[in-house]
Amino acid sequence: MTMDSRTRWFALYVLTLGSLMIVLDATIVNVALPSIKEDLGFSKTSIAWVVNAYLLTYGGFLLLGGRLGDLFGGRRLFLAGITLFTAASLVCGLSTTQGMLIAARSVQGLGGAVASAVSLSLMMGLFTEPAERAKAMGIFGFVAAGGGSIGVLLGGILTDAINWHWIFLVNFPIGILVYVLSVRLLPEARGHLTGRLDVAGAVTVTASLMLAVYAIVNGNDKGWTSAQTLGMLAAAAVLIGVFLWIESRVESPLMPLRLFRLRNVAVANTVGVLWAASMFAWFFLSALYLQLVLGYSPLQVGLTFLPANLIMGAFSLGLSAKLVMRFGYRKPLASGLLLAAAGLALFVRAPVDGNFVVDVLPSMILLGFGAGMAFNPVLLAAMGDVKPEESGLASGIVNTSFMMGGAVGLAILVSVAASRTTTLLSEGHGQHDALTGGYHIAFLVGAIFAAVAAVLGGTLLHEAAGAPAHEVHGVPATAETD
Repeated sequence: MTMDSRTRWFALYVLTLGSLMIVLDATIVNVALPSIKEDLGFSKTSIAWVVNAYLLTYGGFLLLGGRLGDLFGGRRLFLAGITLFTAASLVCGLSTTQGMLIAARSVQGLGGAVASAVSLSLMMGLFTEPAERAKAMGIFGFVAAGGGSIGVLLGGILTDAINWHWIFLVNFPIGILVYVLSVRLLPEARGHLTGRLDVAGAVTVTASLMLAVYAIVNGNDKGWTSAQTLGMLAAAAVLIGVFLWIESRVESPLMPLRLFRLRNVAVANTVGVLWAASMFAWFFLSALYLQLVLGYSPLQVGLTFLPANLIMGAFSLGLSAKLVMRFGYRKPLASGLLLAAAGLALFVRAPVDGNFVVDVLPSMILLGFGAGMAFNPVLLAAMGDVKPEESGLASGIVNTSFMMGGAVGLAILVSVAASRTTTLLSEGHGQHDALTGGYHIAFLVGAIFAAVAAVLGGTLLHEAAGAPAHEVHGVPATAETD
């Protein structure tokens, strides 16, 4: 099916809206957790399952969802994922019991994983011309980079203005709109691959990812050296080993291992893991600092992210594409990540009696510029070298890298912050001083993550020496590169 330019851009906006809805749900719930806890009677520990149930199925099914898109067609899988996510969102919003909400959040995560896993590959198929692809990826990158902070903003607004139910109910009309427009705008696409689905590979990798996510998100509560945490991580590692063994031997593997011999695929996904870890330092720890130390309301916390969102939005509308077309992958990626590292490092000096203009706004501005510059080249590098028939899998790998990087990074950062806070409390410091000290060291670790990602991306991503940017970036989907 041939699509005119206007239709392709409308199709991109629909894909972006669907992806934004899914990305938001990873963070929008956080500022509403106190209200949900009080309303449904969750305990201090059980409330974590409102977040963890979503992360568990979302992280577990990304790779499988991407490969199913390659087998059966990305459009079909995207529609199925959006349908599941939208229906589950309605159930979440209508939930009156703990079990009902947690079960619906699990289904939400499954639907979100399937839709997210194929969204990037659908976008890559819509835009094959380098300049257009770079611009489209910039818009898509804004969702990946800014979706988490937009979730904090919307969560604060909806929780303060109405109630927590609406952080889920708002997805229902949006999901219906996305489905209807996707049916009209997304081109029909047959699956690229033939042969049997690698069932053994699908089962082992999905089980491994779910075990790893479960161990990580519960690590701080159960203890990182507890039998449960170590046992689950060991089981996840064994299953990954079995999965790799299966993939090296089956005729039609779920994940062809040769993908990771493509330098840009391997480097970009490594950078994605580190970058996601540092982004979670921004989303979650800065929100905790603003709420627990400075005493901001949920709405005020959300509004503090607005400057960064506006900057990232400006980049997504064309600035990031121009940077990539002019300078290639490495320079914008390294520059953006170093700006983000500087923004996180500035938070290290944020005091107990911090002022928004002096102590918060400069960091938000630097992080906005950093994320706006960095995400486009990361996504293009991760997807640009992959054959069309494997684009769904590559999309799933990218999403898995960001998700797992965020989960592992947040677990590390929260653990570091809690340890430092406990030490300061034992030394006689006040509650606010101890919390701030814990956040400081976590922000420093997050800044280090971003700086390391900048070095890796800036030195290891492959670009042809002396070639114009348009010759080495946004390679049309019909080309094969190494």
